[in-house]
Amino acid sequence: MKRLVISALVFVIMLGVVAFPAAATVKRYQISESPNVGLSLDGPAFDLGGGGPDVDEAIQWMINQVRDCSKCDRKVDVVVIRSFGGDGYNQPIYDMNGVNSVETLVLDSRDDANRPDVVATVENAEVLFFTGGDQCDYVENFQGTETHNAIAYVLEKGGAIGGTSAGAMIQGSFVYDACQGSIRSDEALNDPYDHYISLTNHLFTWRDLESVIVDTHFSERERMGRLMVFIARQLQDTDAEEVLGIGVDEATSVVVNYNGYAEVIGEGAAYFVLGDHRPEECEPGIPLTFSNYKMSTTAHRIIDYGVGLKEPVDQTASFFD
Repeated sequence: MKRLVISALVFVIMLGVVAFPAAATVKRYQISESPNVGLSLDGPAFDLGGGGPDVDEAIQWMINQVRDCSKCDRKVDVVVIRSFGGDGYNQPIYDMNGVNSVETLVLDSRDDANRPDVVATVENAEVLFFTGGDQCDYVENFQGTETHNAIAYVLEKGGAIGGTSAGAMIQGSFVYDACQGSIRSDEALNDPYDHYISLTNHLFTWRDLESVIVDTHFSERERMGRLMVFIARQLQDTDAEEVLGIGVDEATSVVVNYNGYAEVIGEGAAYFVLGDHRPEECEPGIPLTFSNYKMSTTAHRIIDYGVGLKEPVDQTASFFD
């Protein structure tokens, strides 16, 4: 009988080994040399990409901003952050001027974002770039983690942060997180409190993107209506007195330098929509009414809306007709 019990225990232990494998390691893809240490930086700088084809010129712009030159021997380390995928960004970024190393981190859980080795890799970077995908993954996996703090540290030391599509949408202090799913403009305008309108505030609190909300794939997916709803909701539901919406077309980037000055780079357009008062009607189940907001396709200084919007034009709801 004793031998039978021992055999049963061994069998259970073997089953446990099969059922509970060791935790998977973070996927890393690295190219070239070890990171620099103690490099003096001239940021912060931002690159908000609209999705679709990447704007290499905007990524190069970030690299040049933090090293304060376009042709010099100073080189930076770039870390690409994504929630799924592979190393597709490594070689194109490594081939740019002024790049010492590139490493891609695939982080798909909060456990990944709290790993000391991941935190160290992020902190040692001078430029961070978030790929597209699902912004909800970034919100749920990063908020309140050690990697979240490391990302902020990169900016504090004068580094740059860029992203495309979902990776750009998480950079504003107001984020449409899409954790309940996506929504079209007509649906959002018809009910500003639709279940699919899920917002996260202050995932990051970048000085130059305070009270900003970013939307991407903008003209291609007709997203002006839903951006207006996102702006209206923040004005209605929070203590924000002004909200600046930035809509970025595909193959286009909005880059912002350390003074808060913005430039549009790429094939498409960017739209800067300022809401500086509460909407007339913003209630559950009732179509949005929001007039006298300001809109421009040119912004030279987004940190100061009064200067940033050149010749702002008053708009009314007829804009969406």
